[in-house]
Amino acid sequence: MGKLGKRSTAARTAFAGKTDLSVEEAVDLIKASATAKFDESVEIAMNLGVDPRHADQMVRGTVTLPNGTGKSVRVAVFARGPKAEEATAAGADIVGAEDLMETVQGGTIEFDRCIATPDMMPIVGRLGKVLGPRNLMPNPKVGTVTMDVKEAVEAAKGGQVQFKAEKAGVVHAGIGKASFDAEKLAANIRAFVDAVSKAKPAGAKGSYMQKVSLSSTMGPGVTVSVESATGN
Repeated sequence: MGKLGKRSTAARTAFAGKTDLSVEEAVDLIKASATAKFDESVEIAMNLGVDPRHADQMVRGTVTLPNGTGKSVRVAVFARGPKAEEATAAGADIVGAEDLMETVQGGTIEFDRCIATPDMMPIVGRLGKVLGPRNLMPNPKVGTVTMDVKEAVEAAKGGQVQFKAEKAGVVHAGIGKASFDAEKLAANIRAFVDAVSKAKPAGAKGSYMQKVSLSSTMGPGVTVSVESATGN
């Protein structure tokens, strides 16, 4: 293993021995250590007491962060006719039908969120092996298969974050930028945690929220008190 740079060494020293901090303490620590030459993202990871391999323990949903993500989200919409026009007017970056399907099949995926009207799903369904692994497959449960294309596009552009538990029961997402005010980051964090809390599946047993961690793109992580994150 190579030597750590001065910035990495300083960050690790600052984080050493610090665990189960309050949201505010963790945010201050991360902001102070995010010294990369670009505006680092602040990311949250939550370890949940679920096994997503069982349908009744899957955790997924969406949340609109009160202060946005700080990221520019590229939105693709599968639609025809008036709904395609609606998507374009709402600010969608890419709109199409069979032509968009062929583009994606060819390996060009230049979007971060994919929305589709219900009548487009026979076409979109052919892209499951491409979009599925990238968590881009439209799904009615998270509002990305809908006739209300305008609302879906505006939500995606306005700071809506999707979340889904991975195999190990971990949910993660970007909840802002290091340049955000500390109060705005704290509000985003609690909004995300609240949404995951409300998405607790019926099949979850025992302790649901087991661990909450925060980190910046280039920095180490720190654990946050579950009580502080949930406001309890």
